[in-house]
Amino acid sequence: MGRKYFGTDGVRGRVGKAPITPDFVMRLGYAAGATLVARDAMPAGERPAVLIGKDTRISGYMLEASLEAGFAAAGVDVMLCGPMPTPAVAYLTRALRLQAGVVISASHNPFDDNGIKFFSAQGTKLPDAVELDIEGRLEQPMICMESARLGKARRVDDAAGRYIEFCKSTFPNDLDLRGLKIVVDSAHGAAYHVAPNVFHELGAEIVGVGDTPNGLNINHEVGATSPEALRRKVLETGADCGIALDGDGDRLVMSDAAGNLYVGDQLLYVIARHRTRSQKLAGVAGTLMSNLGFEHALGRLGIALGRAKVGDRYVLEMMQDRSWILGGENSGHIICLDRHSTGDGIIAALQVLAALRAGGETLTQACADLQLYPQKLINVRMPVGFDWAADDGIKAATKAAEVTLDGAGRVLLRPSGTEPVLRVMVEGEDGGQVTLQAEAIAGAVRAAFEA
Repeated sequence: MGRKYFGTDGVRGRVGKAPITPDFVMRLGYAAGATLVARDAMPAGERPAVLIGKDTRISGYMLEASLEAGFAAAGVDVMLCGPMPTPAVAYLTRALRLQAGVVISASHNPFDDNGIKFFSAQGTKLPDAVELDIEGRLEQPMICMESARLGKARRVDDAAGRYIEFCKSTFPNDLDLRGLKIVVDSAHGAAYHVAPNVFHELGAEIVGVGDTPNGLNINHEVGATSPEALRRKVLETGADCGIALDGDGDRLVMSDAAGNLYVGDQLLYVIARHRTRSQKLAGVAGTLMSNLGFEHALGRLGIALGRAKVGDRYVLEMMQDRSWILGGENSGHIICLDRHSTGDGIIAALQVLAALRAGGETLTQACADLQLYPQKLINVRMPVGFDWAADDGIKAATKAAEVTLDGAGRVLLRPSGTEPVLRVMVEGEDGGQVTLQAEAIAGAVRAAFEA
């Protein structure tokens, strides 16, 4: 059975259009709550409880109220923590011993998108089986519990402070960030009141970017998906480095003092390289999009690269299956399972900084043995349900690209799990040829559904 509403990262879409409407989100809260009630045997007189956090989108107020109503109708208590990074909700769910966590966010998308994603009691993404259970209950009538069994709601006033201390605890006790000037770009998102404090309390001088959310400016020309703002501020202020998060705080891009940007594969390499000095790493989990240069550099350290399906949930599944502690995506999702149960931009940045401080290195020096292959990624918007894999023109363009690369590169086509686009990626040693082949395939995709 396929999933109708859940993508690779929860339920997501344009606000006001199905499924991101108040009535659907209320039913989603009810269905999730009913699933919890059925799956969790609570002691007599007690109800399951969930934590709801959100990013800074204006639609978060509306969707938060809808979710709260749905959970309460199902007999589930709700704890509200307001704007908090997605990984903070995962941590707090586990720390408060709750049955589930819910985040209202569309991550790196524009402000007029939003979404709902869930965490288990262990602070991990819900298994597919649980999401299917929730989807099944969405097809059933919503039946409100009797008044005596309705859920209650209350606010968690110290959520930010708890999470700040947790993040700091993942940084070595014998190191600090004194003497560093760091630009922190919070993308006008959920980490705006958390991330700067974490790095400041470890001793760094902080220059803030993207820290004045107004409900409409999340991810707008700032953050991990628009890192030029970070680069400019680092150069303008003479900072030692820069850290950019996305709207919900689980992606990371960094900059060195010269304004050079470092993405997921590079940052994960820095962490893995440092860890090999104190422990043996059998492997690191990446994705189909992980760079070939990253794979080769890990190989020189004696570390295997596993390629999971794109999506941090699948990276995490591979890590758990193989008992690996490090994994991530080139987009900046980095998971350090010996530090947290999910990808966390702040904690990943702390692990990179710890590696640099311990080794007395810059990002440039730490990445000296990693040469990334040129990659070209083109997102082609396509109609929902378009069967791109069966189109002869797309097949021919893909085959031609593979022949041209002649074994010295890769071609990957995959539909996005969060938006109606086909992602066309070509990678190889010759950057010019990579771009030409990617554009040729993208053109074939457009021609296929525009004909």
